[in-house]
Amino acid sequence: MANWRDQGYPVMERFLTVQGEGAYTGAAAWFIRLGGCDVGCAFCDVKESWDVNAHPLVLAGNLVDEAVASKAPICVITGGEPAMHDLRALTDGLKAAGLHTHIETSGTHPLTGTWDWVTFSPKRFKAPLDGIYGQTDELKVIVVNRHDLVWGKEHAALLQTDARLYFQPEWDRRQKVLSYTIAFVQENPEWRISLQTHKYLGLP
Repeated sequence: MANWRDQGYPVMERFLTVQGEGAYTGAAAWFIRLGGCDVGCAFCDVKESWDVNAHPLVLAGNLVDEAVASKAPICVITGGEPAMHDLRALTDGLKAAGLHTHIETSGTHPLTGTWDWVTFSPKRFKAPLDGIYGQTDELKVIVVNRHDLVWGKEHAALLQTDARLYFQPEWDRRQKVLSYTIAFVQENPEWRISLQTHKYLGLP
């Protein structure tokens, strides 16, 4: 591409917050939530992101300028399913500006772009591609019921990287699943618990 700044992306929202999940919990971060998702998780808390045509195109140049202006050192690209899009232009701009690039993906589409941190969160609703297991920095498995603990271990066994392992209680079921998730982590200390800290703090 002659100029990365001219690539447009369907954007649902972008905002300054702190990362509430996983390895970077508590770190200031600029989030860009892209529209479009073909996974369709029943427990998704941003279903309004699913329709790619419902969100206006924003130029990569504008997105990078906003991320820089936020002064956050990390830019997290999420969705929806952000890997549906060719993210090379966006990450080219973010990297040129000195920002760390993070992506949160279900692994159902090939990754494009340059990433400092890849959070892979597999979903039962659509199988991930084999390639994601060699690109993962962090495996985050949402816990809806006890079966997800075993299912998460099955994904961990496929990893080809020294990824960090997290179980994250689904927000609306956290009171029901937290006790046995804690017990599992105590018995399997290679795993950690991820809580959606931003929701406890009242942040987006």
